[in-house]
Amino acid sequence: MLSVFSDLYWIVKGVRVYALVGESGTGKSFRAQLVAQKFGIELFIDDGLLIRESRILAGHSAKKERTFLAAVKVALFDDKSHRDEIARRLQSERFRKILVIGTSIKMVNKIAARLQLPQPSKIIKIEDIATPEEIETALRSRKIEGKHVIPVPSVEVRRNYPNIFHDAVRVFLKKSSSVPLMNPQKVFEKAVVRPEFSKRGRVSISESALSQMVIHCADEFNHEIKIKKTVVRTDGPGYRIIITIDVPFGTELSVNMQELQQYLIKNIERFTGILIEEVNIIIDRVTQSDV
Repeated sequence: MLSVFSDLYWIVKGVRVYALVGESGTGKSFRAQLVAQKFGIELFIDDGLLIRESRILAGHSAKKERTFLAAVKVALFDDKSHRDEIARRLQSERFRKILVIGTSIKMVNKIAARLQLPQPSKIIKIEDIATPEEIETALRSRKIEGKHVIPVPSVEVRRNYPNIFHDAVRVFLKKSSSVPLMNPQKVFEKAVVRPEFSKRGRVSISESALSQMVIHCADEFNHEIKIKKTVVRTDGPGYRIIITIDVPFGTELSVNMQELQQYLIKNIERFTGILIEEVNIIIDRVTQSDV
């Protein structure tokens, strides 16, 4: 009921939500201002921050967190006081368009829901606004140098997050840009940072702990399903889980496996606060029931 009321509130105010989606490290934050410039977007949400043009209005950056898991939780507004702070500021701001930045459609939908915003009505993919060469360069910078971008001037980052500030870059938008622009002469400055979790390497929930949670949830779903192997992949902000199972003879595989996928995703996310991008299930064999 609250979601319906919130949606009606923003519809009455004439607010439209946009989303910029792309894998981690592909240059979304770097190009956020280009998207805002093209579509006339006043505000955007990026990694825990509410930003208007060159100012941080509210929130705190996921880039300051010491562990990767903590950073994911900040980006997803897992903490109630954090999301309430952003929601209150949104209520006081005058705007018609807002951009939510995330690594997947599922992620931006979750962020919008937690901030009591309507679901995005327009999805922009990083591939639509950056060439393959530009994306590859961004990925190389992320993987090799651990560099991240906060799309505000360096003075804002130096003041709020001096410990992770690394450098500044000025972007001059040209008419030849891959994105048609409203004002192609504008110059934007962006801050380059090196988060603690990037310096130390990825620290997150252990594979063994997550595997035990998968086993527990699968047993709750159907105690006759046996988990034989669990593989956890962490190549994005969310987790990808591959499980190999034995199922009892007579199981309606197509229906039950889809239900098991959703059950695992829903319960693991609810208990841990982490984002599960997908669960893939491999059926190794069908067993005879013990009964």
